[in-house]
Amino acid sequence: MSQPRHCPAVLIAAPASGQGKTTVTAALARLHRNQGRKVRVFKCGPDFLDPMILERASGAPVYQLDMWMVGEQESRRLLWEAAGDADLILIEGVMGLFDGTPSSADLARHFGVPVLGVIDGTAMAQTFGALALGLARYQPDLPFAGVLANRVGTLRHAQLLEGSLTEGLRWYGALSRETGIELPSRHLGLVQASELNDLDLRLDAAADALASSCEVALPPAVEFAAPDVIAAEPLLAGVRIAVARDEAFAFTYGASLDLLRAMGAELSFFSPIRDTQLPPADSLYLPGGYPELHHVALSQNTTMLDAIRAHHAAGKPLLAECGGMLYLLDSLTDVEGTRAELVGLLAGDAVMQKRLAALALQAVELPEGSLRGHTYHHSLTSTELEPIARGLSPNGGRGAEAVYREGRMTASYVHFYFPSNPSAIAALFVPDLEAAFASKSNRRTVAPTLESVLSEETRSTVGAGLLAKRP
Repeated sequence: MSQPRHCPAVLIAAPASGQGKTTVTAALARLHRNQGRKVRVFKCGPDFLDPMILERASGAPVYQLDMWMVGEQESRRLLWEAAGDADLILIEGVMGLFDGTPSSADLARHFGVPVLGVIDGTAMAQTFGALALGLARYQPDLPFAGVLANRVGTLRHAQLLEGSLTEGLRWYGALSRETGIELPSRHLGLVQASELNDLDLRLDAAADALASSCEVALPPAVEFAAPDVIAAEPLLAGVRIAVARDEAFAFTYGASLDLLRAMGAELSFFSPIRDTQLPPADSLYLPGGYPELHHVALSQNTTMLDAIRAHHAAGKPLLAECGGMLYLLDSLTDVEGTRAELVGLLAGDAVMQKRLAALALQAVELPEGSLRGHTYHHSLTSTELEPIARGLSPNGGRGAEAVYREGRMTASYVHFYFPSNPSAIAALFVPDLEAAFASKSNRRTVAPTLESVLSEETRSTVGAGLLAKRP
């Protein structure tokens, strides 16, 4: 049996969203990395944009942690594996420390990771200490490391904030609002790391600013219990999956891509903006992103539009999530009213709006099985298509997202977390469902392996329902 592992760790949280958690987490990661330490960073909740920044800051992959979407066992595995080779583990929280069910505090308590509270010190002096004490003592069983002040003014301001701390709360330093390190945002969150030409300069400046205000020391070590390791079955052995990846399509979970590879898939990445053809592929994955910022360029790449239409016409699997689904519609109109015609495999149109349309965790019951994920978008889609399923939020959040299917194409606003049900994901991507459910002669092939892990009811539903719709 595997043994527990120990590694210094903190969970960076705040009283509310918008306090600068990502900037602080990135600054801490870059600070310790510049000290020669190996830093692993995780992000609480279903976020794509913050991890892009945190990967640049730490120089290592960033994965999501969540007690519901990722699950307790998978979260435990990720932390335990990171503790095996990291000198420091940083976990960026989501929303306010105690907000949501489950919350960042729930995750910190469950794994025994102490909380580092980030408080925006703008227009504040001694009240900083009261907020810090409230975060630390609101739930007496919550491990608490200390606090860090963000967006402070002068050195004197930082000294006032530090002096307001009581009951032995540790001061982790301060970041000034004058250093130009704040990370820019747009409607879905932070600007993507690849779009920030000066990102490394910002990160190094933040690290230097933090180092000048506090002692550069590691937090106490945390014990991470060994998980129950379940090996992935080779359900996608030899299956070639083309994955869209560019400025328009970049919202992928690292754990989801890892799972596809672990199940034997061969991944090839391509750009729907610049490439004229798909790479050789049995299946196609169009993740979310910012197609609304590039919809004109996407519409002008007519050879790629034709290639995706041909992929679908050949009866090959296609999974499209959120921005990927918008790409498959007849048209997409941005907030300025500019309309662009796109792939046209899903009958309908989408219009961007400035207001948030949906934000919620989602559980979806598909014919292949139950999948978990989340939804977060500003567009409204109009279509007469009948969904095959709708999502359900576990905590009553807005959004009961529709899932549409035409032949082997599955599309939805939901960003699926693939490890929540590996066999269901394999069924969405396996190229030949008919062979998968009919053939029993060669149990070393992908098809019979898939058959062996799906229930008789699921095989019947998928075989009769999906194969009947194949072009």
